Amino acid sequence: MFNIMVVEDDKNTRKLMETVLIQNGYNAIPACDGEEALAVMDKKQVDLILLDVMIPGIDGFQLTRMMREGGCEIPILMVTARETAEDKRAGFLAGTDDYMVKPVDEEEMLLRINALLRRAKIASERCIIVGSTKLSYDSMTVEKNGESTEMPQKEFLLIFKLLSYQNKVFTRRQLMDELWDMDSETDERTVDVHINRLRERFKNNGDFEIVTVRGLGYKAVARQ
Repeated sequence: MFNIMVVEDDKNTRKLMETVLIQNGYNAIPACDGEEALAVMDKKQVDLILLDVMIPGIDGFQLTRMMREGGCEIPILMVTARETAEDKRAGFLAGTDDYMVKPVDEEEMLLRINALLRRAKIASERCIIVGSTKLSYDSMTVEKNGESTEMPQKEFLLIFKLLSYQNKVFTRRQLMDELWDMDSETDERTVDVHINRLRERFKNNGDFEIVTVRGLGYKAVARQ
């Protein structure tokens, strides 16, 4: 069971979030301000933090910055009434992983929590499991039905990226900038070539598919 700390000074809002988390299989740990949050983290294992920005004493931006500067990589989902672009920018610059504006949609909050926990697991274990397919980053191999295959570096990094953020659309330029040298003369058609190679490689794999989003780019989708 994942431990999720709810850092919120409003008692009613905090209790509501705790209830939603518990009803969906999480263990909720309350904290009313930044000082209490830091004290809790010294004593308990915390897997994710739901963090209000406007809390007394150390605010959410400061708390996030302190954690990141101290090397703490616990996923943080900021939940706040502050909705301007400047506020969101400040949150991400401080080191938050995601940002939601109040009033919070409970279903959306749970989806975001699930995505953050999945990415954190990928980062710590350096592997992705989709159905019966396992991708291991350190060896750049794909394993299915007991058979392991080593992949070319760029192909592996491309499919690993797409599957790390399932259903998220990446433009060709985004993929180019991250996986290829930004100063190289390689053009965006290189991405198309590698996508085609991946589709051919995994054409008989029933666990996932690579979908073209016309006019935008590509995304990976797990099959049910």
